[in-house]
Amino acid sequence: MSSVTATTTTAPDPAGSAPASAPARPRLDWRLRFAALSLIWGFSFLLIKVGTQGYAPFQVTLGRLAFGTAVLAVAMAVRRDGLPRGARTWMHLAVAGFLLNALPFSLFAFAELTIPSTLAGICNATSPLWGMALSLVALREDRPTRVRVAGLGLGFLGVLTVLGAWQGFHGLDARGTTLALLASLSYPVGWIYVRRTLAGSSASHLSLTGGQLLLATAQLAVVTPLFTSVPSSLAVGPLLAIAALGTLGTGLAVLVQYGIVAEVGPTTGQMVTYFVPVIAAAAGILLMGETLTWSTPVGAAVVLAGAALTQVKPKRAG
Repeated sequence: MSSVTATTTTAPDPAGSAPASAPARPRLDWRLRFAALSLIWGFSFLLIKVGTQGYAPFQVTLGRLAFGTAVLAVAMAVRRDGLPRGARTWMHLAVAGFLLNALPFSLFAFAELTIPSTLAGICNATSPLWGMALSLVALREDRPTRVRVAGLGLGFLGVLTVLGAWQGFHGLDARGTTLALLASLSYPVGWIYVRRTLAGSSASHLSLTGGQLLLATAQLAVVTPLFTSVPSSLAVGPLLAIAALGTLGTGLAVLVQYGIVAEVGPTTGQMVTYFVPVIAAAAGILLMGETLTWSTPVGAAVVLAGAALTQVKPKRAG
């Protein structure tokens, strides 16, 4: 679960990333890196759940952002890439950091106080649907097609299936589910903002992402003391989960996806989105003892099918 500023709107990862080109081609085959990225982001929802068992949601978010920022700082130092310049750029990065990191990360942490990590992972998969709906309104170049509109409708039908709409949403924690869906909505709002404001920046994508995470960390550093108190004891297990969430899912994952998209392009790179809820569900069931009704996997499959259709690009004439 990471965040990268980008010049294009693509299908989401759990942290709102849409990376761009990297300078060097890694030796490790991209398929292995793709599998690793799917696992990292799939397990991120379980790590959030474990983290909230010992710390307040804002503390979980602050920790993951701090660890993730530290990883990017090391990467920037190794590549000798500095932070972006210009007050206007930093203003836009502050908004991007809020929409793509501080807000959704916090919402997911609060959501998992009352909903299973499995459901949170499935809610995250609705981001392409929200993105498609918003881009039709906000981005003139994204023209609706019958296939993409059909995918949008199919995807939200899948959401209703997951939530058990036909039985009046019985047994559903409305607050937690709403927070998770709002977190998923925050990502495409952030991508559209970035696309409109930072697409022409001369700074590297690694530099922009480092600045974005730094500002998001600063935002949580201000908010967290206002709404939480210092923990009375040190919960080691949850702390390790937060460290892994930040180091792997918010730091290393940025760099991995950064290289995958550079090597095979955004269309293939964004396919990781469709593996994340599957891995999140498996992790929640096997390691947390979470249970599923038939409607959850069926609805999730429908959501992913709809999300895939929304990414089908119209054929160009001639």
